[in-house]
Amino acid sequence: PFSPLQSRRHQMYPFLTAEEIDRMRRFGNVQYWRAGELMFEVGVPGPGMFVLLNGRVRVTRRDGLGHVHLVTDADPGQFLAEVGQLSGKPALVDGHAIEDVEAILIAPDRLRALLVAEAELGERIMRSLILRRVGLIEKGSGPILVGQSNDGQLISLQGFLSRNGYPHTVIDACSDPEAIALLERISTSKADFPLVICPDGTVMRAPDENQLASQLGWLPEFDPAHIYDVAVVGAGPAGLATAVYAASEGLSVAVFDCRAPGGQAGASSRIENYLGFPTGISGQALAGRAFVQAQKFGAHIAIPTEIKSLHCDCTPIQIELMNGKRVSSHTVVIATGAAYRRPNIVGLEKFEGHGTYYWASPVEAKLCKGSEVVLVGGGNSAGQAVVYLASHAARVHLLIRGPGLELSMSKYLIDRIAALPNVTVHARTQIESLEGDGRTLAAVHCKTPDGPLKLDVRHLFLFTGANPNTGWLRGCNVNTDAKGFVLTGPAAHGGHADCSSSLETSVPGVFAIGDVRSASTKRVAAAVGEGAAVVSQIHGLLAERQELALKAGAVAAIDGNAP
Repeated sequence: PFSPLQSRRHQMYPFLTAEEIDRMRRFGNVQYWRAGELMFEVGVPGPGMFVLLNGRVRVTRRDGLGHVHLVTDADPGQFLAEVGQLSGKPALVDGHAIEDVEAILIAPDRLRALLVAEAELGERIMRSLILRRVGLIEKGSGPILVGQSNDGQLISLQGFLSRNGYPHTVIDACSDPEAIALLERISTSKADFPLVICPDGTVMRAPDENQLASQLGWLPEFDPAHIYDVAVVGAGPAGLATAVYAASEGLSVAVFDCRAPGGQAGASSRIENYLGFPTGISGQALAGRAFVQAQKFGAHIAIPTEIKSLHCDCTPIQIELMNGKRVSSHTVVIATGAAYRRPNIVGLEKFEGHGTYYWASPVEAKLCKGSEVVLVGGGNSAGQAVVYLASHAARVHLLIRGPGLELSMSKYLIDRIAALPNVTVHARTQIESLEGDGRTLAAVHCKTPDGPLKLDVRHLFLFTGANPNTGWLRGCNVNTDAKGFVLTGPAAHGGHADCSSSLETSVPGVFAIGDVRSASTKRVAAAVGEGAAVVSQIHGLLAERQELALKAGAVAAIDGNAP
């Protein structure tokens, strides 16, 4: 099928002028490769960006089944890289020298310096790097996921790779002839599913997300001797905004998230009230842009990496990872957001991952195409999901506890939902129990003012309230409110605090922003604003500490010279 990228090939693979190449020379070193030599390889950390001076290079992609496809043949004047090379991630394609090649090799750190120093040229390069990743995702190279299309773990892995912008292919173990032939050669049982077949031939049997990320080379190493200026925990809009603003201003930044960029907002199908996007933008697209932007400025991003605990009694502060390693930082920004609350519904545990979902991405939309679905929730995220699912499902039943949507949802979403002919809003309605055969959802039993209501559906979407992701703060002296959200500013200090530190918690040097913060505005724009504001407060704190250190040093010097 036709791809919009076909009309943008000149942007994906532009030719540089001689003058532009000369400007790039100071960022790299000229190197040579013989005809037939492998310059970069799938799964191996990429050395950076290649600017071809002489010779041609063939770029190919391959998947776990050994299929090899041509991506492009690059000529002198072109460059080879994609967004993964901003941080030296493993290559997603193979590059072979067709002829003897002479090229400028620009290492990842120097590539980032080039993008910042050469604004106009950097814009062309960055656009190309992003489009190349989009092209690889569209073509479906990389690991192959094999399983049953409605399997909860397969859906989870598929969503994990999609949210992280990683190329992959999914094939049905029951209907795809190639999958069936493959399974005949591999001894498998139901417990092995889903299978993940990596481009290097490695077969993973029912891996979890962290195992898959480790195999694909996502997880970075941390220098135990390095002390970051800012450690951001959470890569939602608030955390990514902090990373972009802090890194662009020269601070050393580390970002951690246990799953993918974007947080809850990353699962939104379309955000239409975010400033500067009059036609709307998906949460994943917005998060993806911010993620690349943070890498451009040199933020060290560790996804997926789960945090075990925060050690506030250390100087500098230490973040302990689940693997036991510790990362030190002068300041910490808590941006872990909130997770949708698991409602108290009889039978829910039997259908978790098998017909019940806490977000609505293209993966889930494909599963419920042409079916009736139930969605519970009255906030903006629920409204965005309703609008999105209505274009795929035969009918969407929206269940809310209150009398209407006016108190909890933006008017543009309320109007949009009211105009959709296949959406039914059930006010003052609550789910009491779920019914199904084995692990397949068959019906939802509800309580309404008019009596019991049974909805025969196989898909249930839950957007019900939110609990703060603050379990990792236990043992630290960060004060929270009665619901577990982090207190900041005067509220964190019993009503006494400097207004310039309105986002600082009860622990000096530890800040909280976004949905995890008590009394915060639960909007993407508000989270991004707090991400920018906290950087200013961090600058103030670091400057104050430096001034105190200089004064202490001066006093010590005077004391040392005293008779």
